[in-house]
Amino acid sequence: MMEKPIYPSPYMRITQQHNVGTHIDSFAIDEAGMDGGIDYILAPFTGIIKKIYTKDANEVWLESLDKVEYPDGTIDYMTVMFAHANDVSNLFIGKKINQKAKFYFEGTKGNATGNHCHIECGQGKFTGTGWHANSKGYWVINNGKNPSDCFWIDDSIKILDSKGYTFKSVPKENQNSNNNGSDGQKENDNNNQKNNDNNTNDKENTPTDESKKLIFTCEKNDIYAINLEVGDKIFLERNNM
Repeated sequence: MMEKPIYPSPYMRITQQHNVGTHIDSFAIDEAGMDGGIDYILAPFTGIIKKIYTKDANEVWLESLDKVEYPDGTIDYMTVMFAHANDVSNLFIGKKINQKAKFYFEGTKGNATGNHCHIECGQGKFTGTGWHANSKGYWVINNGKNPSDCFWIDDSIKILDSKGYTFKSVPKENQNSNNNGSDGQKENDNNNQKNNDNNTNDKENTPTDESKKLIFTCEKNDIYAINLEVGDKIFLERNNM
């Protein structure tokens, strides 16, 4: 199923919208997460890191691995630029990031006041250097697009302040389908694990020559104390001499 790019923060608290202040002549938004601390940022889609620029605000460009479905009906690749993380040493060009994986953080690197993540969405694949200087001299993503036309929201996102943006919701049936698939997989995994546990227990409860392991040899008749942990099992082999 074609991915729908999901808003990249579990808490939507937009502190500056596009075309305002330092975001003039751009589609940039600032996302500040749950509070003033440093929150994580999620990958909106499964993508590949195309560029990392550490000389300014640790900007990272993530390009979708395949075409995605935009909320406005567009079917195309998507590139998103993130900025202000204090540390990006765990990232590298070519690294694959799965949708909804934690991969970036808010911060104050570069020209930033207070922890937040600067986010810009561009339609299509990564092009050129990834950005260009706009009419005000600010560097903005190529092929910029309104964030509400790029990102969907689902039930996992708590909206604290949308700054007037209206984001389209992923249809309930899609969310349920995804959840059911995950639950089904978990159930299968749990059943498999139970079967494995049962098989393991059977083996442990029936010692064989292959499973015996010498841990101690008694040299004289006496009382011995053994420190055991939960789940430990002891097999005693009596030597009738």
